[in-house]
Amino acid sequence: MSTGLFNTSQFTQDHASKSFAGLITRLMPNGTAPLFGMTSMLDSETATATEHGFFTKTMLFPQLTIGAGGQLVGDTTFTVVSTANILPGMIMQVDSTRENIIINTVTDATHVTVTRAVGSVAAQAIAGAVNLYQVGNAFEEASVRPNALNINPVRITNLTQIFRNSWGISESVRATLMIAGESNQAESKQDCAAFHAVDIEKALFFGQKSQGTRNGQPFRTMDGLISIVGNLTYYPASYAAANVNTAGATTNYTQLENFLDPVFNQSTDPKVANERLLFVGGTAHKVINSIGRLNGQYQLMDGQTSYGLQFSTFKTTRGTFRLIEHPLFNTNASWSKMAVAVDLSTFKVAYLGDRKTQHKGYNTSGDTATDQGIDAEGGTLTTEMTCVVKNPPANAIIYNLTAGAQG
Repeated sequence: MSTGLFNTSQFTQDHASKSFAGLITRLMPNGTAPLFGMTSMLDSETATATEHGFFTKTMLFPQLTIGAGGQLVGDTTFTVVSTANILPGMIMQVDSTRENIIINTVTDATHVTVTRAVGSVAAQAIAGAVNLYQVGNAFEEASVRPNALNINPVRITNLTQIFRNSWGISESVRATLMIAGESNQAESKQDCAAFHAVDIEKALFFGQKSQGTRNGQPFRTMDGLISIVGNLTYYPASYAAANVNTAGATTNYTQLENFLDPVFNQSTDPKVANERLLFVGGTAHKVINSIGRLNGQYQLMDGQTSYGLQFSTFKTTRGTFRLIEHPLFNTNASWSKMAVAVDLSTFKVAYLGDRKTQHKGYNTSGDTATDQGIDAEGGTLTTEMTCVVKNPPANAIIYNLTAGAQG
């Protein structure tokens, strides 16, 4: 009951029409497109062109690595592997001795001059390959303005991909009454919606970026999450090496934690704790459950009517993972052994303009379009969108989880 002007705040919950992704979440919460469904609850972007991207910066943490010959106690000119991102005035701490030094000049690409023992730790010999980490900077009174240190942004792009799926039935089929279930028209529409959601879901995980022509027209595919996380073109090799792993014949808790630990090196959302979704195939799910069972103890008691363990979350030293068994991962033996850690804070989709999922029908009630006079009715779902992952190292992929082990 309401009085006065009726506005959108007075809608009953879930009464207003939802987006296609929102309907997938509502009508198929345990279906084959959980990640796509979740995008209805996340922020989305609007792509203004078929190439959609953003610029990202990664904070610099300057360091030096001593050359192979090492340095003596009295040396004030250091030979290093690289002087990139080093400026005079930076204070560097020797990792092996805790001696602090200050950079006086950057002579060239592999040499710096320094003042030793700037602090309470005396100068000591430094072995080759030892790292020096920056611990701040310091300047004298009335000092000359130091040089600027800038972080160059990296341009990250993806391409919009057009997804299309159709439904259609003859008018004779439409007029035929079914003994059970929905009408033939409704069943065909539901099948079309399910196929459309699944095709988008697969691309969000497994898509790879490409661009060309097909049938004489522009054709594009997008990078999905797995390709983005392991893409050496856009991100340093260390990201892919740390965040994409292949398990051995067995996997114990320590190995599982090491596979997933790098995702927590990234600060993505200061409002929430370190938590990730872990989409898994059936075999990977059993492996993780087995790891928990083998590393704990349980006892069967007289009178029990059920037994067993079923873990829906597991914790590591630095964060929590919530397990979701993905039906699509169970469609083949390889994907069934896979686990994909997703940080929803970094993940979203971008639709090209108004190209969110649209339905265009023909010969159906309320539709004016006809299809060359065919004695049938149907329609097509079309979506143009791309995948956006703004902090790939906060996500991870594990392949080949085969069997659990203790340890």
